[in-house]
Amino acid sequence: MTTPIHRHQGTGRMSRIVEHNGTIYLCGQVGTRGDSVADQTRQTLQKIEDLLASVGSDKNRILSATIWLADMADFAEMNAVWDAWVEPGHEPARACGEAKLASPELAVEILIVAASGA
Repeated sequence: MTTPIHRHQGTGRMSRIVEHNGTIYLCGQVGTRGDSVADQTRQTLQKIEDLLASVGSDKNRILSATIWLADMADFAEMNAVWDAWVEPGHEPARACGEAKLASPELAVEILIVAASGA
């Protein structure tokens, strides 16, 4: 028997959420173009929380996060927001790197893999 794949909020190009075999994959999330790194990070983390909640999960079930910064000079500013958001004992595996993002006004993009809440 094939394990079903559930795709949510498809755009014709991608799905914002994919669920398979108890694992949730979110597409890259970004904040408002042009806002500060801290504000973009806060907005992005709120989007992540909202998407996870929409499929019955939450931030404490995040398994891994991949963070892309447009400039690694913003690492400390992003981390200040991240560190305040992550609850002790629920830190996911994480990687952070520098990349040219889809728009020059974007400073941070975060990709998430989480366990389902079921």
